[in-house]
Amino acid sequence: MFTACGASAAEDLWDLAPIRYSDTVPKDAMSSLAADLASGKKKVEGETGLERLRFVLKTLDVSEDSQVLVFSKTSHQNSLIRPDNPRALYFSPNAYVGYVPGGKIEVITQDSVLGPVFYLIGAGSEGGLKIERDLSTCISCHGTTATENVPGLQVRSVFPDEDGDPLLGMGTSQVNHETPLAARWGGYYVTGRSSLPHLGNRTYQDGGSPKPLPSDLANLSARLEVSKYPRPTSDIVALMVLEHQCRMHNLLTTASMNYRRAYYLGHAMDAAADPDGGSAGRVADGAADQIVDCLFFKDEADPGENIEGGEAFQKSFTARFSKTSDGRSLADFQLFHRLFKHRCSFMVYSAAFRDLPPRVKWSVLEKMHRALEGENSKIDWLKAPERDKITAILSETLPGW
Repeated sequence: MFTACGASAAEDLWDLAPIRYSDTVPKDAMSSLAADLASGKKKVEGETGLERLRFVLKTLDVSEDSQVLVFSKTSHQNSLIRPDNPRALYFSPNAYVGYVPGGKIEVITQDSVLGPVFYLIGAGSEGGLKIERDLSTCISCHGTTATENVPGLQVRSVFPDEDGDPLLGMGTSQVNHETPLAARWGGYYVTGRSSLPHLGNRTYQDGGSPKPLPSDLANLSARLEVSKYPRPTSDIVALMVLEHQCRMHNLLTTASMNYRRAYYLGHAMDAAADPDGGSAGRVADGAADQIVDCLFFKDEADPGENIEGGEAFQKSFTARFSKTSDGRSLADFQLFHRLFKHRCSFMVYSAAFRDLPPRVKWSVLEKMHRALEGENSKIDWLKAPERDKITAILSETLPGW
C-alpha cells in the first residue's frame, strides 16, 4: 500500500545529474502551501487532526470520497495503525494523502521536474502546520524495484494478524490492474460488493487459510469509530482506480527520469551528436511501449460480473475529467468484466503525463495513434468500435492529440 516512507544512496538514479532529486528544491503544491502559510497568505482551517486533514485535502483538490482504509502495519506510522484505527488514504491524479488518527499527515505531490515529492505534516505552533519534505524514510520503501526503481507509489496486499502486523511468511504481493481480485486487498477494508472473493476485511492466523472470501459491507460503522474519518467507507471502486493509477504514475516517472539521465550522458559523451538519435531515443521508445500498454489496460484482470461501489466516489471522480460533446469520458465506469467503459487511462490528463519530456511524449502519442488506428497487432484486446470511441474522446479532450 502506498506510504509516505528519501533517497537511500548517493548513487541512486534520481540523485545523479541532471535530476539531483535530494538537492533540488521542489516547486509543487505542498511547497507552495508552506510558503503561503509562512507569509500569512493562507491560514490553516481547523485545529483537530481531522480538520487539518480536510484543510490539506481541500488545498490539494483531493476528494474525501476517494477514501480507502488500510489496517495492516505497512507504513511509517505503524505504532498507531491497527484494525480499529486504520490509516486513511486519499488521492487525485496529481496527489496522494495518508492520515492516521493521532498521527501525522503524509503527502505525495507531483513536481514538474522531480516527479513525486514526499512530505510529513504535523501540528505547528499556534495551530499551524509543520510541513517537512521527507528524504530519510519514505523512499526506503518508495524507491525500489516495487516502484520501478524511482521515487514512486506501491499498493501491497498482505495477510495481517489481529493487531495488523503482516504475516510475511504467508506471502505478500504488489497490486495493480493486472492482479486477480482473489489476491487483492489483504490488510484493507473494502466497502461495496464484488461478485468475486478477495482478501480484504479480515485478519489471519499464521498457518491459517488464506482463502479469499466474498464481502458486502455498506459502511464500517460496526468495525471502527468512523467519526474519526471524513467518510465511513473504504470504497471498492476507489481501490481499483488507485491500483491502476499508482502503476501508471510509476511508469511515467521512470520514463522521465531514465530518459533525462540517458540524454545527459549521451550529450556528455558527444556534445555534437543528438542523444535522441542514440541511446536516449531508444530509452524513450522502450518506455513508451510500457506506458502505452498500461494506458490501454493490457492484461487487466476481469473483476467479475458486477462491482458495486458508492456513488459518491464515482460522481466526484468522473466530474474531474472533460467530456465530449455527446457526454462521453475516459472516466466513465463500466464495473463489469472491466473497470472502465473506454479502456484508455484517465492518467493522460495527469500532471505526470503533461510533464513527460517532449521526446518521450512524442513516442507515447505516436504509439497510441498507431494502436487506435489498428496498426499495432500487439494491442489486440481493443476492438475497432472501442478504438473509435477512445479516439473521438481524445480528439475532443486531450490537448495536443
